[in-house]
Amino acid sequence: MKLTTAWLLLMLFSILPLIGQPVADKQPWIRANLLGYLPQSPKIAVWCSKSDTQIGEWELVDAKTKKVVSKGKAGKAFGAYGPFKQTYRLDFSAYQQPGRYFVRVGETVSPIFEIGNDVYRGTADFVLQYMRQQRTGFNPYLKDSCHTHDGYVLYGREAGIPDSTHIDVVGGWHDASDYLQYATTSANATYHLLMAYRDFPQIFADTKLANGLDGRNGLADVLDEAKWGLDWLLKMHPRPDWMFNQIADDRDHTVMRMPGMDDFYGRGYERPAYFIDGKPQQRGKFMNNTTGTSSTAAKLSSAFVLGSKLFDEIDQSYSRLLEEKSLTAYAYALKKPGVTQTVSVKSPYIYAEDNWMDDMGLAATKLGKLDEAWKYIQQEPVTPWMINDTANHYQWYPFINLGIHELVKRVEQQRKDSLLAFYRQGIEEVYGRAKQNAFLRGVPFIWCSNNLTTSFAIQCFWYRLHSGDERYAELEQANIDWLFGVNPWGTSMVYGLPSYGDTPVDPHSAFTHIKNYPINGGLVDGPVYTKIFNSLIGITLTREDDYAEFQSDLAVYHDDYGDYSTNEPTMDGTASLVYLLATLEGQGMGIKPPLMAD
Repeated sequence: MKLTTAWLLLMLFSILPLIGQPVADKQPWIRANLLGYLPQSPKIAVWCSKSDTQIGEWELVDAKTKKVVSKGKAGKAFGAYGPFKQTYRLDFSAYQQPGRYFVRVGETVSPIFEIGNDVYRGTADFVLQYMRQQRTGFNPYLKDSCHTHDGYVLYGREAGIPDSTHIDVVGGWHDASDYLQYATTSANATYHLLMAYRDFPQIFADTKLANGLDGRNGLADVLDEAKWGLDWLLKMHPRPDWMFNQIADDRDHTVMRMPGMDDFYGRGYERPAYFIDGKPQQRGKFMNNTTGTSSTAAKLSSAFVLGSKLFDEIDQSYSRLLEEKSLTAYAYALKKPGVTQTVSVKSPYIYAEDNWMDDMGLAATKLGKLDEAWKYIQQEPVTPWMINDTANHYQWYPFINLGIHELVKRVEQQRKDSLLAFYRQGIEEVYGRAKQNAFLRGVPFIWCSNNLTTSFAIQCFWYRLHSGDERYAELEQANIDWLFGVNPWGTSMVYGLPSYGDTPVDPHSAFTHIKNYPINGGLVDGPVYTKIFNSLIGITLTREDDYAEFQSDLAVYHDDYGDYSTNEPTMDGTASLVYLLATLEGQGMGIKPPLMAD
């Protein structure tokens, strides 16, 4: 048959909508850890498809020679999850030879990844870049200062501080892509940085001065960063009877801007410093649900104790100051037992922390009050989100009970067994949900789900470390893998890590959006339930969704500046990631953290 010009044009127009699109929207994908795998660790890739296809065998292929080095049966079909109709876990854990590889099933291949002891080398220091970039006062990334006039006191009248009294609280870190500062998140971040140095001092470099600029000062960069946090926390607790909870409030969200460009708090460049009085404080039309002083004050006490011990041989006068502040902060925590929530003026969103027994358990442990610590921890043996499978924003914070890890090193075997049983119970609660899907995903898709994922992986590591029980090693690794590409979207959740992989490029950050500055190391919030995303105010996507084919009725993730719910980096989540990456780098180097009390 002779094809006419009209017929050819008709054929062309019929296929134009397909040009530039995937060959088929039901094509399979293989998700792998973009950073790579330690030789001795579980090594799993996830095959996923939008069709009901069954698969039989996988191959591990040397990326250089293209030779098959290992193969195996696909095993159990896990069925539907998120956007996919069929999923499989492809287990190549037995293969341990270092090199660069990809997994292949038929014509479908994974991204290239590495197996080796060095796959996490330098990653903890890389992530520290984001912490330095979040500094307020002097910001070493910008080589400029911001918020140098903070702040004026609110809610301090019962302590004899008239409203609007100036107080020097300059320093610390901006919380996220806004410039609020919270004592509770900063203390938790500081504690994680201090732990990372305490447990893995060998892995951290000394390439920065105390102010964050290039140079060497004889201190590991992670310790410099932790001290930056400690110095600010000291300002937030300047006297035994004074403690502040936050600097600024949600008026900060009025406009996205670079640091220091705000003057909308009513006193020029000063920002409000909210005093901790243990009572409900302003939350727009409402009041927050503050019931006491314990949650924030106990976190400060813990950070001060650990800081005091680590600086004892570096700066004894500083160490003694931290020790003194740890005691007064603990006393402040006992002033009115209860939780201290953050303040919001215009929006309904706050850090709605509802638990404080975990904070008291950690602080009491660090101060050597072991019987007190045991009583507190028994009252919250499992961090509630693990059981409830949901939470309000930062409702159960921190997302892991650090006190159990610290107390288990200090008690007799009977209590040690009980404490590890608490950790195991929480892990089992999550595992019960996780084993139903190929990603072993049991962490809920609530705001900052990546922070929960990081904390849960740390809890699994600590349980394995203290108990010697390896039964949850694959679950632990699945949560690590999730952060670095073994997720429905196939992307790393850390800006710039790895440099050669799919990572966030358009986060909710003024640094990237206004100045096109990279925010290396920033851990973004992570996926949220679709029903949560659809309920949030003020979200408008700014461009075509790169991950549209992987969104589902279950959860969404957008690499889009307009989505503050899934793609905004957080300081405290990134600090937790520093510790998690330190554990992985340490394992690659054969380093185990000390099991004795510090």
